[in-house]
This record gives sequence, C-alpha cells and structure tokens, in this order.
Amino acid sequence: KTLDKLFDELWPICRSVAGPGFDKSLNILKKHIPFKIIKIKSGKKVYDWKTPKEWELVSAELFTEKGKLILSTKESNLHVLNFSDPYSGLVSYEELSKHLYSNKDLPDAVPYVTSYYKNNWGLCISHNKRKKLNKKIKNKVKIKTIKRNGFLKYGSYFLKGKSKETIIITSYLCHPSMANNELSGPTVVTFIAKWLQEIRETNYSYRLIFIPETIGSVTYLSYNYKYMKSKI
Repeated sequence: KTLDKLFDELWPICRSVAGPGFDKSLNILKKHIPFKIIKIKSGKKVYDWKTPKEWELVSAELFTEKGKLILSTKESNLHVLNFSDPYSGLVSYEELSKHLYSNKDLPDAVPYVTSYYKNNWGLCISHNKRKKLNKKIKNKVKIKTIKRNGFLKYGSYFLKGKSKETIIITSYLCHPSMANNELSGPTVVTFIAKWLQEIRETNYSYRLIFIPETIGSVTYLSYNYKYMKSKI
C-alpha cells in the first residue's frame, strides 16, 4: 500500500530531464530515503554532450478556430511535446500536422514524444482523434512553457557494506505519466533501498541513483568513471 501511495503521488507530475517536475519528484522520493541531491549547471560539457536547460510546462491546449477544445494537458501531460518551445497562434491543418504527433499502431493512445536537444513546438494526440480533425479549418495552438538556465539534478544514495565493492542500482525519473515506462523503476528502487536499510550489514556496498534518461547517465559517468572502474 505504501508503494501504491508513492506511485499515486508521482503519477500526475509533468517531469522532464531537468526542471521543477523532476525536482518535485526527487523531493518526494527523499522522504523515503536520505539520498544526496547532486546539481550540475545547465550547459556543462559532459563528454561530447551538454547538460540541458530546465523545462517547465504551464499549459498546452489545442482549439478549433471557433474555440472548441480538442486537447489539453489538464487531461494528460502527455499531450505536449516534452521540452516543447512556447507557441501561440492560429495555424492551418497543414502547418499543425508538422507539429502533431500520433501513433497509428496504438490508435487510442497518446504517444510520449520528446525534443530535448532540438528547438521545436508540438502536441501529441491519439491517432483516432487526429483522423477526426477538420482539414479545412484552422486551429488555435496555445503552448505555455518555460526554458531557463538552471541545473540537471540527480539523487545518489550510498549504503556501506562489508566490502568496498559496490552494486549500483539506477532508475530514470524523467518521464511523465507512464506506469511501466517510468514509475515502475523509481518506486521499486526506492523500496529496494528501504529493504536494504533494514539489513544490519550487507556483504556488498550499494549505490542507488535516480537520474534523467541518457543525459543523466552520461553526466554521472563523466564525474564518477574512476570510482566506478575501481569499485563497481
């Protein structure tokens, strides 16, 4: 029941690789295990990557030209292209279609699409709903998002065992409302950590890390590869 409660608390948050959604989620997990939160400034070179800006969703909506609501992030935070630029305007179907994402193989699902490293605006929609759009009229796009210099953050928790040899357990924490492709990871890893805490002395040491996908791994490796080579 406690794991389910944690899942329910994390579910509605619009997370991304950096920003208030990720920060809020880290702080929720921190209530359960006392990990350190590591901060790396935006634009920091990590190998041949750079840490991203922070991204915040305020709202994203699509209306017909007469004002009828088609989709809104109030219904699901998956309706916006994750890391979308802000955009407001009346656009033709042809223009809208360039910035509209759907998946015909899963026609009733709203796909999760990102644009972390390329400036773009966009909305995500089920394929069946997309097919019903009127191609002869214009539509109003209202995307309110904020990009700012800040920090890429991750949580790191160390449990010392008899040996300095360390088992590392990691999970992404950057995806928004998707059960299997995100929240199964951080919730289970949190409760693995709680279980390990109850063991008086483990044979191995453990390092548990909550990171944003890909860029978090690259960042962690760039700062910790010597430690990892010698201890993991």
